[in-house]
Amino acid sequence: MQRNPLPRLLRERAPAKINLTLHILGRREDGWHRLESFVAFSRTGDLLSFVEDQPLALSIEGPTAPAAGNIADNLVLRAARHFAESFPGAKLGAFHLVKRLPVAAGIGGGSSDAAAALRLLARANGVSLDDERLIAAARKTGADVPVCLAARARMMRGLGEELGPLLKLPPLIGLIVNPGAPLETRHVFARMNIPPGGSTAFGGHPELSSGMHVEDLVGALGKGRNDMESAACRLAPIIGDVLAVLSAAPGCRLARMSGSGATCFALFKDCKSAARAKKAILRAHPGWWVKSCVLN
Repeated sequence: MQRNPLPRLLRERAPAKINLTLHILGRREDGWHRLESFVAFSRTGDLLSFVEDQPLALSIEGPTAPAAGNIADNLVLRAARHFAESFPGAKLGAFHLVKRLPVAAGIGGGSSDAAAALRLLARANGVSLDDERLIAAARKTGADVPVCLAARARMMRGLGEELGPLLKLPPLIGLIVNPGAPLETRHVFARMNIPPGGSTAFGGHPELSSGMHVEDLVGALGKGRNDMESAACRLAPIIGDVLAVLSAAPGCRLARMSGSGATCFALFKDCKSAARAKKAILRAHPGWWVKSCVLN
């Protein structure tokens, strides 16, 4: 008697997306903001599991699960539905998300979860990550989802849909710090008060390329900026406190806010400096979310 094979269990990590730079170029007539951003990804983050050939479903656990909101509105399920629209008859399944990244934090946690869901569905259905139908499903799901598909360093432009080539970078050692102040992107953009059709003219982006030495890379990143930082600090002044603490840490080479906040990051000269800074920050601010990271 032939037994039916057990459904496969697949797993994908959903790393934090860090905007090492974030230049706002202006605002389109339809209200959407145009950007130019260099992003990199941590090596750890949320974990998404998938059991194929099950009814489409999502369960969530983990330290930041309570803040993840209504499961029915979760980007993982939205991504799965868009995948099904792009690939009629595709195998779906049941997802389980272990949520570790803070929510509404400027590090693309929900978008990275959605991208992980699309990668899992692509594996289960034998779809290439370069398939235009998969990329279209990512675009429908959210502006940051396409860049999260590959989860590797690259430039993103426009609304996030224009992606530059993947860049090979030296590992960047640092800390990611969130003070526990959720901040919605739309509120930060509203505070920036850029009129529809308007341009910012804040300045161009530094040149970045594969194979840069870490000193040259950090130097180039230092010439960039996060144009949302000032508005975010006015809405959540604690962001300024985080940046001050990180900037003052021995060995810190660069401290900046990621995305629309309130998460900030700092790049350090070595692992020991980062570890000492983490220990000191947690001692002084035990309520902050502080994680060591290697970005690439």
